[in-house]
Amino acid sequence: MKRLTQILLFIYSLIATIIIVLFIFKPQIIIPRKISIEQLDAQQIRILEPDGTLRMVISDHYRLPGIIVRGKEQPFERPQAGMLFFNDEGSENGGLIFGGGKNDHGEVINSGGSLSFDRYDGNQELQLIGVNDHEDRFAGMSVSDSHPEDHRNTPRIWVGRNQDCVAEIELRDSAGRKRMVFGVFPDGRAGFSFLDAKGDTLKTFDGSAKDK
Repeated sequence: MKRLTQILLFIYSLIATIIIVLFIFKPQIIIPRKISIEQLDAQQIRILEPDGTLRMVISDHYRLPGIIVRGKEQPFERPQAGMLFFNDEGSENGGLIFGGGKNDHGEVINSGGSLSFDRYDGNQELQLIGVNDHEDRFAGMSVSDSHPEDHRNTPRIWVGRNQDCVAEIELRDSAGRKRMVFGVFPDGRAGFSFLDAKGDTLKTFDGSAKDK
């Protein structure tokens, strides 16, 4: 019995010594540099630089972060899941979001996706977007002027399909006013218009008219 007690005390002392040594010297944990798995289930994945700077977030709706600027997050409601991109300073500069579902009334909401790219210290300047729910039905590409000094965004170009199923191109001035509109209607009619700064039509060319 005495010998068993001595053995147990020796094992206890050995384990305690190992723990103390590990605590004092804190050796780095060896982690494999490459891991191969068949499937990964996660609610959020973050890609970091070696210095810890955030570069990308892939997340479900619940954990998708707010607006992050230079590593500091500001609350911002995002009803979709997706992927957010960050620049060298850890500031959001674009993203890919997508969603879709029904509300309590059976109406389709937030159905669609968007891929956008932002100006440095500004808002999005290029966006590919498609929406089809009970409120909006359109798809296309938009180009905007972003003004970091006052956080304004001015739409300049739209190429896509609008609410009325018209395939169109809109060109706007620096104030965001429509100045030229090209369109092809569902029935095959085509044409384009010139507008003044007030939005009044100056001239319309109807491509389906034979006397032009």
